[in-house]
Amino acid sequence: QVQLVESGGGLVQAGESLRLSCTVSGSIFRLSNMGWYRQAPGKQRELVTAITRSGVTNYADSVKGRFTISRDNAKNTVYLQMNTLKPEDTAVYYCNSKNVLGNYWGQGTQVTVSS
Repeated sequence: QVQLVESGGGLVQAGESLRLSCTVSGSIFRLSNMGWYRQAPGKQRELVTAITRSGVTNYADSVKGRFTISRDNAKNTVYLQMNTLKPEDTAVYYCNSKNVLGNYWGQGTQVTVSS
């Protein structure tokens, strides 16, 4: 069973930064495409950014230039560096792993940005 454990959420003011981490159990991580999604109250879950197992990244237009996804295969961990946060970034952020075993989600971590 693949498990994802997220950390790093919190309450910050607009313009500040946060870094989220997601650690994946087992040895499947290096073969996984990883992503960060978010869901704000009353809205659908949306893709924020993703990184393939070979390191190719893509970003939602709303976060380009402010957020950076990266991965450390030695630590089975994917990171989301979020800079210049805005109130509209407030949401629960979910880590996602897609691999040959299936599609897996973390429990979510709350990010709240005050104006």
